[in-house]
Amino acid sequence: MTIDKVRALLAERGLLDRLHEFEESTATVDLAARALGTEPDQIAKTLSFYHGDGVVLVVAAGTRRIDNRKFKDQFGQKAKMLSLEDTERLTGNAAGGVCPFLAPEGTEVWLDVSLRDHDTVYPSAGSPRSGIALSCGELETLCAPAGWCDVCKTPEG
Repeated sequence: MTIDKVRALLAERGLLDRLHEFEESTATVDLAARALGTEPDQIAKTLSFYHGDGVVLVVAAGTRRIDNRKFKDQFGQKAKMLSLEDTERLTGNAAGGVCPFLAPEGTEVWLDVSLRDHDTVYPSAGSPRSGIALSCGELETLCAPAGWCDVCKTPEG
């Protein structure tokens, strides 16, 4: 996917003014937080996992880590992240820039409840040099997720 498709969708939805594009990389949570001037936990990172013959994307708060037991209970298999080589091929985006909306046909998108800790979150907009400010409701509308899940460890553990 190119960021052009994301721009078109955001323009259609009246959200284009929330898109931020940078010269520097936003490919990691810390880099994105620095570029966007926000806290790392407000970065809505998109984690990409193999799931059966397809892919499942889990969008979670930036500082959270996957809880393997919760993931297996939710998805019926062990969490195995996509390889760098498979990320672009299977998601349409380069690693560090996986956009949680406009996902390829057959890709399940899930939003982790950790995002609800924030009024505004910042997912990637389809390139490893971008981000967009959204409420959780706006993110949910854009993603049309399969649902909300709870697959991350709590901040304490």
